[in-house]
Amino acid sequence: MGLNSALINAGNALNAYTTSIQVAGQNIANANTPGYVRESALLATSSPTRQGDLIVGSGVEVIGIQQQINLFLEKRIHTSNGEFKAAESRNTIYKQLELQLRELGTSDLSSGLNEFLGSINDIVAEPESTALRQFVIQQGQQFASDVTNLRDRINTLRVDTLNLDHSLNVETLVTEANKLLDIVDALNPQIVSMEQAGLSNSDAGGLRSERYQALDRLSEIVPIQFLERENGFVEIRTGSESLIQLGSSTRLETYSTIDRDVGVLNVRIADSKALLPPTGGIINGVAEGRDNVLGKFVDDLNRYTAGIIFEFNKIHASGEGTKRHTSLTGTNPIADQSAALNDSAAGLAFTPEHGRFEVRVTNAESGITETTAIQIDLDGIGTETSAASLLADLDAIAGLNASITSNGRFSITSDPGFEFAFANDSSSVLAALGINTFFTGSNSNDIGVNSLVTSDPGYLATSQGGGPSDNRNAVALSEFADNKMSSLDGQSIVEFYSVVVADVAQGSATEQALTDGLLSFKLSLFSQKQQTSGVSLDEEAINLIEFQHGYQAAARMISTLDELFTILLQL
Repeated sequence: MGLNSALINAGNALNAYTTSIQVAGQNIANANTPGYVRESALLATSSPTRQGDLIVGSGVEVIGIQQQINLFLEKRIHTSNGEFKAAESRNTIYKQLELQLRELGTSDLSSGLNEFLGSINDIVAEPESTALRQFVIQQGQQFASDVTNLRDRINTLRVDTLNLDHSLNVETLVTEANKLLDIVDALNPQIVSMEQAGLSNSDAGGLRSERYQALDRLSEIVPIQFLERENGFVEIRTGSESLIQLGSSTRLETYSTIDRDVGVLNVRIADSKALLPPTGGIINGVAEGRDNVLGKFVDDLNRYTAGIIFEFNKIHASGEGTKRHTSLTGTNPIADQSAALNDSAAGLAFTPEHGRFEVRVTNAESGITETTAIQIDLDGIGTETSAASLLADLDAIAGLNASITSNGRFSITSDPGFEFAFANDSSSVLAALGINTFFTGSNSNDIGVNSLVTSDPGYLATSQGGGPSDNRNAVALSEFADNKMSSLDGQSIVEFYSVVVADVAQGSATEQALTDGLLSFKLSLFSQKQQTSGVSLDEEAINLIEFQHGYQAAARMISTLDELFTILLQL
């Protein structure tokens, strides 16, 4: 009985050391396999047996093979993954925005504005020069084109993030996330079945490693939390929404919205239509970069462009060129002719204010000019000036005919033999209506140069009524970029754009520092994980030596027992 028990102990030991060597070999074989989690054979003392009055041990047994992983650390790594990838995505978008601004070259907006203003400075000395007038118009068209081209490039980045980096394309990311959820969904029942729903002490190591890899990548795309049940089933949530749980699962989907005049893709849960939690993951990083980085720049660019259009037009509309008008149509339509001009119902992109302007009607034959002051009443007291009342005031001027076109624009024509011009507009109503203006449009999407001046440089308003050699309006136009503007928080055009560019540079530097910091933190967590879950070839080599010596000792024990059995049989 004693020799038999000893033989059984030795056999159990051989089995235990054989299994341990097999596990060590598995670890060594997968030392460089991405996502592999180190496994260990769990050894335990076998249940003792009674031999007469003695209780004798029955050796060792392998009670399971389990992965060495810290689930709490794994969850911290997932959070770190999401935060790092979100910052990295925003950082990439910042870098692309800086590239589009082209501030290190000569094709930036600042250079374009300086060239435009330089052409106006040239005409100050020779206001009668047709060539210089044409050059001003060309430079104005080039600057407007520079603005719209920049806006188009930013719009393209916002609409199609594939132009930034293939890894930042929203549709691609959602497709990948859903595939990862499919992998987890398919692995869950396999793991539960292989591990006998938690009754086995062994882990389905290969399947679990594949699932951990899927969860790790999924945490980079969207913010997730996972919970592993006792039977090995993993549930996944994002925020308060469940993606995978016992008995059901859902996926992500994209949907289109309009933001700042362009269509963009957003992501939500397919079944509940709930939005993703707004922290962590590439998808959130892309959305933040698209809407808060690029979107904010679009807002600033619109303010910048609107300031240029309105402030330049206010000066231009109060001047006149080498030619007076006989027919003129505004560029900005009126939505409601009965509404006060400063009411949103009027539909004007730029808001006029209480003031007045002058209309100068000249008899071409006699040269006599009659000046009529038009009062714009927008002080909130009494009857406010509307498009209809302004139309009546203009139409009442001798030698003029005023009407509103079918598309809502002011149209002014003079009687035969008469010409007209404008002066001293303190109400900004001419600029708001697009009458006698240089620029058209209202923001960076649609800025252009009025066909009035492109068709005839004589309508470039360089004078203030003092004849062709009068350069007073040209001087005012050349200095407009230095004027402080209430619409730009009291800054000039130049100051405002400098602040915008500086904000982009500072934001980019801050995001780069944040990305670097989060990367360091992520790597430190990964280093901690490697200490528990990673394979050390040196450590496994030492284990092999130990298991080999144990195996040799057990084999030696069997050899000794064989000799003892032989002696016993020879008695």
